[in-house]
Amino acid sequence: TTEATADGVCASCGIAGGDGDDDTKLKRCGACGLVRYCGLKCQKDHRPEHKSACKRRVAELRDELLFKQPESTHLGDCPICLLPIPLATSQHTIRYSMQSCCSKVVCDGCTHANSLREREGRLPPTCPFCRTPVPHSDAEAERNKMKRAAVNDPVALGDAGMRRFVVGDYARAIEYWEKAAGLGHVESHYHLSGVYKEGRGVETNMKKFTYHQEQAVIGGHLFARHNLGLIEERKGNIVRAVKHFIIAANLGLDVSMEKLKRCYAGGVISKESFTAVLRAHQAAVDAWKSPQRDAAEAVNN
Repeated sequence: TTEATADGVCASCGIAGGDGDDDTKLKRCGACGLVRYCGLKCQKDHRPEHKSACKRRVAELRDELLFKQPESTHLGDCPICLLPIPLATSQHTIRYSMQSCCSKVVCDGCTHANSLREREGRLPPTCPFCRTPVPHSDAEAERNKMKRAAVNDPVALGDAGMRRFVVGDYARAIEYWEKAAGLGHVESHYHLSGVYKEGRGVETNMKKFTYHQEQAVIGGHLFARHNLGLIEERKGNIVRAVKHFIIAANLGLDVSMEKLKRCYAGGVISKESFTAVLRAHQAAVDAWKSPQRDAAEAVNN
């Protein structure tokens, strides 16, 4: 039986399947979904014939995920003003903060607006999201964060991992990040890709590096995507590299936009494509702005 005609029959023995009580139930190949089998024995028997087509389709499905334009970055929107959280290009340009009480990531504009409200009303300082009183000490903030981590809050787990990492406790950092990544925390996938590449706290494992990097890319982590573009570029896969740079630039990543400027100057992408990316990049950057965020930046600077 060929791959193209095997949908209604077992790809190995050819028995027809059906939905009736007495009919043979066929199950699709769990990896590619291209063919069906009546049982495990037929699946094993057909594996040598199906292996190459299966791998090819799995790679195609992975690429569909990798090159899908995300609706937003992994940071998402501020839960208060509902504007996209702005990207940080360094530790000094972070314009958001995680609240120790509820683990919500709130933009600086909303934090600043809440502080103004409290000063004007002579109110005690509270979380801008859940209104829990602000911790009186770092120790209290740490206890709050660990309470959130104890109930498997992925943001709190990821934060706990980073705090362990910066003091050199790589084993505990990886433990927290693995747990957070399993719960869908994109930033933890990104951090794990780094430790597996560099061998910090674990043996270097390029297979795990690739897996976690790609999971971060799929989840909207733009720096992970830009780095993957650089890897593809070094491999000579220019078309794939440019696709990654375009997706990252479309969501506001400056370094990818700069890379595309050089690609355009070198004739790698067309004027039409470059113009479209320029517009999308500017729109993404503009979407981060608000009067409250501008006021917060003026105060912080």
